[in-house]
Amino acid sequence: MGHLPTPLEPMLNLGKSVGIDLWVKRDDCTGVGLGGNKVRQLEFYLGKAQAEGATQVLITGAIQSNFVRTAAAMAARLGMGCHIQLEDRVPGKNEIYRENGNVLLDRLLGATLHSYPEGEDEAGADAQLRVIAEDLRHAGEHPFIVPLSADQPPTGALGYADAAIELLSQAEQFDEIFLASGSAITHCGLLFGLRALGDKTPVTGICVRRNAEVQTDRVTRRIQDLAELTGMENPVTPKDIRLDDSAFAPGYGQLSDPLISAMQLTARTEGLILDPVYTGKVMAGLLAQKDRLAGKRVLFWHTGGQPALFAYADLLDAKLK
Repeated sequence: MGHLPTPLEPMLNLGKSVGIDLWVKRDDCTGVGLGGNKVRQLEFYLGKAQAEGATQVLITGAIQSNFVRTAAAMAARLGMGCHIQLEDRVPGKNEIYRENGNVLLDRLLGATLHSYPEGEDEAGADAQLRVIAEDLRHAGEHPFIVPLSADQPPTGALGYADAAIELLSQAEQFDEIFLASGSAITHCGLLFGLRALGDKTPVTGICVRRNAEVQTDRVTRRIQDLAELTGMENPVTPKDIRLDDSAFAPGYGQLSDPLISAMQLTARTEGLILDPVYTGKVMAGLLAQKDRLAGKRVLFWHTGGQPALFAYADLLDAKLK
């Protein structure tokens, strides 16, 4: 369903301004429901749902989740209903955050919305999805759950193992790749795919949800899970797992001055829009290392997520004036 392969483009103006041979992989152009990295992941989940004859897709995520918005769009194209559970992960947000951006699109796409009060309870959120699924079964539906917690097989990571093949068909080797590391599915899939293909390019995950120590454990576990899912020997070594949490503060989905500066600089040099939860923090983390990266060929993996920008309209407007 995705518009693949996505473009690989030079960022000439921004790269020149910071002394880096900078490129961008445009996974914001995957084409379904305003795109983003989740399209690659959901192709595998929803392919399984379709094979099982599902009539309803269930998924959980943050209020401004790109994953749930994309699931609603792809389910609609497949003729399935979609139930979205929105978790309260970001403290202190107003009605603009709770009603605009991805939430507005969820409603436009016809999804049924549910609420979950905890933002850091993956097992509990998945358990509540199973309760909703049971109610749907009693109503004669065939539900399919897209899981969140790390105790489930990382099926979506197959989309980014596949993306590694795509990348190597498009370009010569980069000196380093930067991407967001949250659920770790994108990070693990791409790293696993590159190493399985014999490519040794360093992949730096910029932490957007957890600190580097906790996220390292998650990435390590998820990569081993992916090896078991594929039946392959794990090609990733501990030295391959690189996490940077320098742009993470003050926390998931929260703004900082370096984040806003990175978003503004990218927009004003490249006309490229980043989001405040994922890609903006990745660019902030990359730019913080510009001295180390000087003269190197670096790839910024744009995972999409721009609809969330509008949920932060009031906060960003005050900073950009």
